[in-house]
Amino acid sequence: MKTDAGLANIAIEQILEMSADAHIERRLTFPDSPDFQRLSGTITAYGKVLTLLVALQEREEFYAMIAQLNLPASVTGLAH
Repeated sequence: MKTDAGLANIAIEQILEMSADAHIERRLTFPDSPDFQRLSGTITAYGKVLTLLVALQEREEFYAMIAQLNLPASVTGLAH
């Protein structure tokens, strides 16, 4: 699981870097230009991807914590 968490962290960092670059580029363009609109859409998409990646990461961390409790499958509903 640590490998998956590490991979998620790398993906989150890369998306944050790309989003920051898009924000900088958008600041250098004229408002209401096609490039400004394109970059706005790109930034919105990065935000949605980040939301998804963070939610998946939190879910994996939650399942890892539950697995460490060594509860029976009848309690967790998960197979260990």
